Amino acid sequence: MSDKADLPLIDFDAFQQIDVAALRAPDDPGHAPRILILYGSLRETSYSRMAAEEGARILTALGCEVRFFDPAGLPLPDSCDETHPKVAELRELAVWSEGMVWSSPERHGAMTGIMKAQIDWLPLSMGGVRPTQGKTLAVMQVCGGSQSFNAVNQMRILGRWMRMVTIPNQSSVPKAWNEFENGRMKDSSLYRRIVDVMEELARFTWMIRGRSDGLVDRYSERVETAEAARKRVNETPAK
Repeated sequence: MSDKADLPLIDFDAFQQIDVAALRAPDDPGHAPRILILYGSLRETSYSRMAAEEGARILTALGCEVRFFDPAGLPLPDSCDETHPKVAELRELAVWSEGMVWSSPERHGAMTGIMKAQIDWLPLSMGGVRPTQGKTLAVMQVCGGSQSFNAVNQMRILGRWMRMVTIPNQSSVPKAWNEFENGRMKDSSLYRRIVDVMEELARFTWMIRGRSDGLVDRYSERVETAEAARKRVNETPAK
């Protein structure tokens, strides 16, 4: 793509960079926020992917580092183990990320199976690493007909289950076939909502990272850890 094609369709006079100094934690790692984008369609003309690409352009303009996962070739959950190359790639990207965008079409009143399969392959824990816990999340959906919020509502439930910090704002694009032209989303109130969502995601990611361990720390897990430690001590043979 040309440089122009990589730019978001924004009014740069109204567009504001993130006030990083006001948001970053004392032990912030300092690098650009790392955002992973998942989308829920394999169609060549995929509006959920194109909406996600618009989000990526905006996030890049806000100083984020963005990576996509291509779901083509990802096996169904439980049909193989986690050593499958596509599963391993997805999990590595999840560990790398500090925030995510999930963008799905609505199909039969729900997110697509392709979207759900990607989320299902993300475990709550990988050894001592939690690939989703305490990370930020923005949810988006595209609709073939009138505006609906079924898919984003479902993804919010999943984000909570994955112990992610799902931002308040969200995007739902009705009649998506009418909102894109030549692979780009047309400027409209719907496009501006996506700008709003990406700005909010970037701000929350700056604010949360470096603090997430304290924010998601749980009493019940501390009790379990302490009990396991006492059990190990009691089971250790006396010398």
